[in-house]
Amino acid sequence: MAKRENAQADLKYLDMQAYVGITKHNGGFAATDELLSLCHVEQAREALNVGCGIGVGSAYVAKKFNCRVVGVDISEKMLAWSRLRAREERVEDKVEFRLADVLDLPFEVDRFDVVFCESVIAFVEDRRRAIRELIRVTRPGGYVGLNESLWFKEPSPDMGARVRASAGADIPLAATWQALWEESALRDRVVRVYPIDYRAEIKSRMQWVGYRWALRGFARLARLYLTHPAIRQSLKEQFGTGLKMEQAGYGLFVGRK
Repeated sequence: MAKRENAQADLKYLDMQAYVGITKHNGGFAATDELLSLCHVEQAREALNVGCGIGVGSAYVAKKFNCRVVGVDISEKMLAWSRLRAREERVEDKVEFRLADVLDLPFEVDRFDVVFCESVIAFVEDRRRAIRELIRVTRPGGYVGLNESLWFKEPSPDMGARVRASAGADIPLAATWQALWEESALRDRVVRVYPIDYRAEIKSRMQWVGYRWALRGFARLARLYLTHPAIRQSLKEQFGTGLKMEQAGYGLFVGRK
């Protein structure tokens, strides 16, 4: 039992999400809908969802826009949740899920009409390379879209270290994201940054994931929390960063190849 507890205590932010079957991104449903609109996904025949998580975005695009979707993630557990989600949404004939890394996507050049990812690139060390890969697999005239976390101002050294330790991500400043996007050579670039409204976030995320699905995930998290004392400390570290609302936000970055 001790060995199992120690292994689970080492679970980081993304590992914990894969374990309970819940993923999130800032801005919730409204942000995703805005991102997809900016990418003109309604005109797409095939879209790529990078970092698909539990498959919410992939299933949503397939169902609402009657678009074929390929979802990729670096976690086999996330892909298992994605396939379950597709079955529950009855879109398994329109989606395909594959194990892949954003730094080395297993697709040919100029394939997809839309490539989108949410809360992915912030967790990647070589962000320029990741963005180049997204662009490489997008067809000429197609769109690339990101929804990513950002700081509006430089956090204190202590705050930055706590976020890195708990989430495993070195969140960039808004100006850093802006510079990366300007370097992308995409046309018709759009950048929209927003503060996080934490009161609206919870409701929007629940709507996006689905209340029944979210409740099942939180039940799994509660069991984990109650039965493994070592996990409680890990969760406190992950969610007790003391993040100030005015410091954090998210940005939507869209461009045309």
